[in-house]
Formats: sequence, C-alpha cells, structure tokens
Amino acid sequence: MSASSVTVQRDRAGWGGRVADYVELSKPRILTLVLISVSVSYWMATWGNPDMRILAGVLAGTLMVAASASAMNQLMEWRRDAVMQRTANRPLPASRLRKREAWIFAALTLIAGASAIYFTAGLGSLAWACLTWLLYVLVYTPSKIRTPWNTLVGAVPGAMPVLIGWAASGASYDVRVIGLYAILFLWQFPHFMAIAWMYRHQYDRAGMRMLSVVDPTGRRVGFHAMLAAALLVPVSLLPALAMSPISGGIYAAIALTMSLGQLAFAAAFRSRLTDRAARLLLRCTLLYLPLLLVLMVVFPWTTP
Repeated sequence: MSASSVTVQRDRAGWGGRVADYVELSKPRILTLVLISVSVSYWMATWGNPDMRILAGVLAGTLMVAASASAMNQLMEWRRDAVMQRTANRPLPASRLRKREAWIFAALTLIAGASAIYFTAGLGSLAWACLTWLLYVLVYTPSKIRTPWNTLVGAVPGAMPVLIGWAASGASYDVRVIGLYAILFLWQFPHFMAIAWMYRHQYDRAGMRMLSVVDPTGRRVGFHAMLAAALLVPVSLLPALAMSPISGGIYAAIALTMSLGQLAFAAAFRSRLTDRAARLLLRCTLLYLPLLLVLMVVFPWTTP
C-alpha cells in the first residue's frame, strides 16, 4: 500500500479512527485482564482495605507499561500478523499506523507507565513491571517462532501482574499471592491451547512453532490443556487457606465446582480435538478466571 493511500485512509478515519488504532495496538482485552489481576492482587494484599491513591497510580502505570509491551509485540510480529486472517487487520499490517508511530507510542507509554508506578507504588512494583515487560517482549515474543514451548515461556510474564499489585502494598509474600500467581499461570494453558488449536493452520502459515503446529495430531495440545486444568482444581483452593472457616468453605466449594467444570471441558477437548470443542473450552476459560477473581474479592479475608 502506498504512502498516499495510507494518508487517505487516515484522513477518512479522523481522530476517532486514530485513537481506535492505538487502542488496538495496546491489545485492550489483555489490558483488561492485566488490570483486573493487579486490582485483585492489591486488594488481597491489603486485606480488602486498599489505598485508592496507590491503586489508581499502579493501575495507570501498569496500563501504560502493558500497552507498551503489546505495541512492541505487534511491531516484532507485523509481518507474521499480515499472513494470518485473525490478525491481518491490526493497525500495522493493515498500514493504518506506521512503524515509527508504534515505536514512539511504545517508548512513551513505557516511560510514562514506569514513572507512574515508581512514584505511586515504589521500586518493588516497578521492578516487577519492568521484568514483565522484558520477558514478554524479549523472551516470549521471539520464542513463538523458535520453540513449541512458547506458551510455557509466555505464562511466566503472563501471571506477573499479580506481583506488581502485591508489591505495591508492601505486604510480605504469602500463600495468597502464591495461589493467585499459580492460578493465573496455569489458567493460560487451557486458554491458549484452545486458541492454538482453532488457529493452527494460520499459525503454520505464519511460521509460528505453536504446539498445535509441530504436533498436528493434537495429542500434546489436549494433554497440556487437560493437565493444567487438572492442576487448577487443587491450586484454586489455596486462597481459602487465608479466609475464615465459613468464607473459606463456601469459596472452596464454589471454586472446586468451577474448576471441575473447566476440567470437564478440557477433557472433552482432549478426547475430541475439534474446533467446536476448542471453542467451548475457550469460552469456559473466559468465564472461569474472572468469576474466580470476583470470588476472591467478595469473600472476606481473615486479617492478621
């Protein structure tokens, strides 16, 4: 596409379209999950008594750092995005934004976000935020074309927003944050294995070494999804250890039911390995995690 046609597209889109493109460059769905994770983590760390000034600052900073990481991810992958139907209309492969604009956006949001985190939440939260950015951009993103273990690699920074929120509180690390990190870490496997299977042919055309590409039988994809879902059954109960007996018992009963339900969808996916089974598992994961996080906020904690 020529520079003149790109300019015409921008003129037609106006500022509203430009803003929408920058929002898309930030991957708003991922941003939403990141902000929810930080909020729940900080809420838990403060035993349900958050300092709203600190929470607002760390959320604003995390939003910008995460937006920067997403922009860098798309800068590094725009050629591969262009050959996949699910990503071909992103701002960079569709030429609605220039790469220079994306670089500037990534740099400015990283600087602004890191500053906001440092001045409101301190060095601990900043360290976790920077480590998350580095692992996501410099380790996970390149790993997608190098190793089928990229989901495992990406799950590490994918769960780190909980550590950003926890560090902002100044609380010591205990079973609550261990459980929360483990839940987010494991949840990513059934979620992303379902996506990897649904779009395996597109990933193959893009040269990405997803597990669903290197093992077209799907046996390893199904096994990893089911294994993580099975591990989530006991891990999802860990937050109950820091609740009162009554609250913990109710939470545990609901969490156990939800986790067993997700495991059933993962088992169905492993046995059938169809796009429909993958889609059902994906929808289940999209309901499971937000509902589980809500439970952690609703039920009272036993304060020290």
